[in-house]
Amino acid sequence: MDYDLIVIGGGPAGYLGAQRAAEAGLKVKIFEKREIGGVCLNEGCIPSKNLLHAAHLVHDARNGEACGIKVGSVEVDLETIVKRKNKVVKTLTGGVGFTLKKLKVDIKIGKAVINGRAADGRYRVECDGESDLASYLLIASGSEAIVPPIDGVREGIDSGFVLSNREVLDLTQIPEQFVVVGGGVIGLEMAHAFALLGSQVTVVEMLSQIGGPIDSKIAKDLEKQLTKQGITIITDATVTKIADGEVVYDRDGKTETLKAEKVLLSVGRRASCADIGLDTIGVLTERGAIVTDESMQTNMPNVYAAGDVTGKILLAHVAYRETEVAVNNIIGKGDRMYYDAVPSVIYTSPEVATVGITEEEAERLGYKPVRHTLPMVFSGRFMVENVDTAGDAYMIVDANTDRILGFGMLGNLASEIVSTAVTFVEKNMTVNQAKKVIFPHPTVAEIIR
Repeated sequence: MDYDLIVIGGGPAGYLGAQRAAEAGLKVKIFEKREIGGVCLNEGCIPSKNLLHAAHLVHDARNGEACGIKVGSVEVDLETIVKRKNKVVKTLTGGVGFTLKKLKVDIKIGKAVINGRAADGRYRVECDGESDLASYLLIASGSEAIVPPIDGVREGIDSGFVLSNREVLDLTQIPEQFVVVGGGVIGLEMAHAFALLGSQVTVVEMLSQIGGPIDSKIAKDLEKQLTKQGITIITDATVTKIADGEVVYDRDGKTETLKAEKVLLSVGRRASCADIGLDTIGVLTERGAIVTDESMQTNMPNVYAAGDVTGKILLAHVAYRETEVAVNNIIGKGDRMYYDAVPSVIYTSPEVATVGITEEEAERLGYKPVRHTLPMVFSGRFMVENVDTAGDAYMIVDANTDRILGFGMLGNLASEIVSTAVTFVEKNMTVNQAKKVIFPHPTVAEIIR
């Protein structure tokens, strides 16, 4: 069949791109090899927050005495937690599917492969023996978990001893010893959840700090908080072997062994586009990711890419914005993508949220950064609602221009508060301009004021 736009990938970039294009009057078809919603809705962002929410309820029930709430024994039914997760996922993915169908978007579950161009220049996409043509392509094929070349890791995956972010969310029994290889966002969130649910958790991270490229002081403070929760964190360590029941790592020239009932492999993700036929139309890739310009167009006319497949910032909210930019350019509205004010969140307790640049980055870029820091206990509401967590908020300001360059926070509700700082950074606001913003009282967000 003939289409204005074919979308390859049904995750956040794919389904929102299809929706926006259809709303603009384009005839659209979307291909997804697994389930509409992609990793985010089915096995990532939303399912993981369901597990974290349950873990926080368990923690609150067991630790409410300081607030005058005494609860007897607390039992965790992981099977019921998983059932609720599946129900939430079904509701959300069903809503996405309903929206697309209402907009008359054709949906095909199956692996799509690009197979060159027709004589009139349109692009050919094939799936299950069928062939379609489209004037425009939007490639949103997402990303996949990296599997490092660790001795025994493949055998561990096959046996179910080693888990990815997909399998860990389907566990129905809490592992006694739970080892997380990788101290990035996903690894820390799962470590935190299972520690609260009762596992003995160890995180092994190759770098010198957890949390990836976040502010170094925030990373250290987060490590202290997670350690208080009983999580053992080992940095500057390289895992060399995974065998049934144990994880072997090297650190400071010494080899150590950890006992494990289950291992979560969480060392990052990479763009997934190697086998979808990009070579048949000459789309340029670098380090396995599709190269795009600020309009999200590739090197080929009428071919756009959005989401993790671009290899830029692998976050769902970035994918949403990238795909809107792509569709806006497809329909002739004109738009551009930039990444100066992208918020990032780690949904542990306490949460971490950041936007803009760190003090170190500001110095490298030639600014004269001034760091303003305030403990979260300056917020009355934070004090009331947080018994056993602490943290700081910081703001990076350029001394020469008074512009707000970055913001970060370690404390619960950080994920909801950071949007205010996003606006400050996005709009290049000065401190004097930001001072005129009125915050509701009492809120944790007042820490910014």
